[in-house]
Amino acid sequence: MNKKQAGIIVTLVALIVCMGLLAMRLNNPLYVQGDGEKSTVSMKTNDNKKNDTTSNYFVESKMVRDNKNAQTLQNLKSVMEDKNISQQQRDKTAEKYAVLAMAVNYQNNIELNLQAKGYTDVVCTLNENKATVIVKAKEKLTDKQLKEIQSVVMNETKIKEVEVIAK
Repeated sequence: MNKKQAGIIVTLVALIVCMGLLAMRLNNPLYVQGDGEKSTVSMKTNDNKKNDTTSNYFVESKMVRDNKNAQTLQNLKSVMEDKNISQQQRDKTAEKYAVLAMAVNYQNNIELNLQAKGYTDVVCTLNENKATVIVKAKEKLTDKQLKEIQSVVMNETKIKEVEVIAK
């Protein structure tokens, strides 16, 4: 194992530990008061449980997507740096790397733009010619909201096929 591989493993382990701590923190039914003592949250209603489940869905979806993208980018980078691979194959891999890196950037920009427009939780995934946007909504989205979401995606990515899902 070389230094790069060791560094990657240490980084991934650190990310896993951080995500575990974050998950524990988000799922903890306790909160800390100003003086540092803990007390339990008084009676959660079914609506709060539903909102927590929905929020967890968005957090988990983003984590899974981001981890998958990071792993794919790392694999592509390893192929590009491999001296035993032909230059033509490295060029193709570099092209795939650039496309995925741009998709990650577009996904983040779309999510931020939609959050700025008032959508509290948003997850966006991009494929070659299709975008899927999942938004948190208490009610069915109106035509105006659907067009607004599609407009944000089209302005950012030029992708015309946009699937919007209200969760």
